[in-house]
This record gives sequence, structure tokens and C-alpha cells, in this order.
Amino acid sequence: MKSEVKEQLQLFLKEDLGDGDHTSISCIPKDAVGRAKLLVKEDAMLAGVEVAREIFHLVDENLEVEVYLSDGDVVKKGDIAFHVSGSSRSIVMAERLVLNLMQRMSAIATKTNKIVEKIEGTGCKVLDTRKTTPGLRFFEKLAVKIGGGENHRFGLFDMIMIKDNHIDYAGGIDNAIARTKAYLAEKGKSLKIEVEARNLDEVKQILEAGPVDRIMLDNFTFKDIQTAVEMIGDKAETEASGGITDHTVLDYAKCGVNFVSMGALTHSVYNIDLSLKAVD
Repeated sequence: MKSEVKEQLQLFLKEDLGDGDHTSISCIPKDAVGRAKLLVKEDAMLAGVEVAREIFHLVDENLEVEVYLSDGDVVKKGDIAFHVSGSSRSIVMAERLVLNLMQRMSAIATKTNKIVEKIEGTGCKVLDTRKTTPGLRFFEKLAVKIGGGENHRFGLFDMIMIKDNHIDYAGGIDNAIARTKAYLAEKGKSLKIEVEARNLDEVKQILEAGPVDRIMLDNFTFKDIQTAVEMIGDKAETEASGGITDHTVLDYAKCGVNFVSMGALTHSVYNIDLSLKAVD
């Protein structure tokens, strides 16, 4: 796992442990060893197993994790994902962070997978957004990938995305695109350029000022999306965005866009019920 991700997990552990897990230290003998199981308590797609393994090893490198179900596996209530064995204190210290991340990641993977299955056969792909929980972006975007979706840009640094405020502050679409291209040339960067369109007139302006890599069709009607897709043709990729839900995503995908982006994949999920239980 990437060193920066390990550092983030260590910060999460520090937040939880502070100057020590005084409950475990006070009541569990130092030399006590035990075993625990990760119990699935509702049907879902599992995500975060490898993250859990890393957490256990960061808490105690001597903990042993025996994995039975992997990231991306479809699981049902009563399944056991893995056993962890070793120091009883260490298992309990790692428990809450393991569950917090796995429950959320599994919820995101489950939701994403349902969307992916819903639009299967349309040729359209599902994208996440930057509408993530601060500090959890890597884990939430990893869960989207586990669920079969695709990651949009990770942050502000790895793709150019010219949205409405950029356009307004730049003085129009022409200025925004021209300045962006000049900046990339000056800095020697080869970032992809995506531009948001709020209506069909802006699609026309983007095409005239382009070329760009992708055009986002934000809060368009289905009719206008179809018109925009025809206008754009193979000049740029197309992305539908704005309030797309489980109930409407198929209709958007059928409009012929290359991508649909959904903030709801990461900002509107309910944790999957998982628990870590001691076993004999």
C-alpha cells in the first residue's frame, strides 16, 4: 500500500488511540492472545479487506489475518470475511478503525455496483466526483473502483476542469480555455481538459474555442443531452452530471454520453452492517 496511505491510517489510529487504549490495557492481560472474525450482517459487496489487513499490521505486525472473502466479492448475511489472531489487546485497538472504513467502503462499493449493473450494455461508464469525506477520499474512491465504477480526477491537481465559476471569473468560455492552454504550455503539463456546459449555446462555444478532451453537460434535459451528443460527435468525450440518481441514471446513459458522474456514490450512502467478534 502507498506510503502516504499508510501515513493517513497512522493518523486515524493516533486520533483514536491518543495516549493509549486504557480500557484494553486495564482489563485485558498483556500476554492474552485471541481470535476474532469479521462477520457480515447484511447482503452487500465487500470492500476494505486489504485496508483492514494494513490497519492490523500497523497496530501490531505480529497479528495474523486469514482472509476468506476479498474486495469486490458479493457477500450475504452470516458470511465471515476473515479471521484475525494474535494479541487480544491489539485486535481490540484496531477494531473500530477497521469497521469504520470497511463499513463505509462496502456501502460505496455496493451502491456503485448496483449502478454499474443498471446501465450495463449502454456503453456508458459511471464516474465518482470530489464530493468525498475529507480525509477519506482515497478509501472512498478505491471503493468506487472495487464496485466497478471509474474514478474522476482525484483532486485539483491531476486534471483541468473548467466549471461555471471558472468561466464567469475568467470572463467567458473563450478566455478560460485560451488561458488554460497557455498555462499548460508554459508549465509543460499535459493535463486533460474538461469544460462544463450549462446549455446548448455553451456547448457550441466550447466546440468553437476547443478542442478539449471532455464536455460536461450539467443539469441538461434528456432532449438537450441527446442534441449535445449529436453536436459534439467525436470531437470530445461527453459526461452527464447534476442530480443523477439511481432512478434516472439509466435514462441518462441511454442518451449516448460516455460517462455519468454521481456525487451520490460517495456522499449519500449508509454504512453496511459489519462487526468484529471474538471467537474461541
